[in-house]
Amino acid sequence: MFLGEYTHSIDTKGRMAVPAKFRTQLDGGAILTRGLDKCLFLFPKKEWDTLVAKLVNLPLAQADSRAFVRLMLSGASDVAFDGQGRVLIPEHLRSYAHLTKKTVVTGLFNRIEVWDAEEWARYKAKTEQASDEIAEKLGELGI
Repeated sequence: MFLGEYTHSIDTKGRMAVPAKFRTQLDGGAILTRGLDKCLFLFPKKEWDTLVAKLVNLPLAQADSRAFVRLMLSGASDVAFDGQGRVLIPEHLRSYAHLTKKTVVTGLFNRIEVWDAEEWARYKAKTEQASDEIAEKLGELGI
């Protein structure tokens, strides 16, 4: 289980340290891909396999299904940790998420998100401001 929010930096080679408490849960391998809201998703291999099994069964004839599968799968990259617990974030993924120097790594139970620090601050402020409305909508769903 991934929980928490951590600030890290990307070095000039595009490497970023993953929190040590997260690395132990990624021993079986990890996949980094485009996420939603201009962040990146980092999945343990097992969680990724579960997600892919669902994605490949989406209706091919529906444009939204094809678009989402393309978003998630076409940019996905296997990542490996170096001796210092860093992963190399490919340029196309850094560009997609507007990652520069300072990043925020968030744990969201079964996945990790990687955000540009300024994007994360804007997103978090906007979400916190709308938290009452969001909670009400989730209440309508029975949550």
